[in-house]
Amino acid sequence: MDSETKATLEKLTKEVETLNQHRFIRVQNSVWRMMLYQLSRGLAFGLGSVLGATIVVSIVAWFISQIEFIPLIGEWASEILKQIDTGQ
Repeated sequence: MDSETKATLEKLTKEVETLNQHRFIRVQNSVWRMMLYQLSRGLAFGLGSVLGATIVVSIVAWFISQIEFIPLIGEWASEILKQIDTGQ
């Protein structure tokens, strides 16, 4: 092997060693760490989805309740708002 190939191989070896020390690779190498990571990720996603949906639905219900020219929708939305307020 010539010196240029050896130098390139040494650089590649150092880069692979550096990459193996990266946090992502360490998590992926352990089944338990990966399961814990995926569990926490799923819990965070679920909580964010529920909170986001709650906020969006309450805002939409509030806007609909402000519509007074359509009595049926306005009364229905007012009832939803009352339910939301009593739940808090």
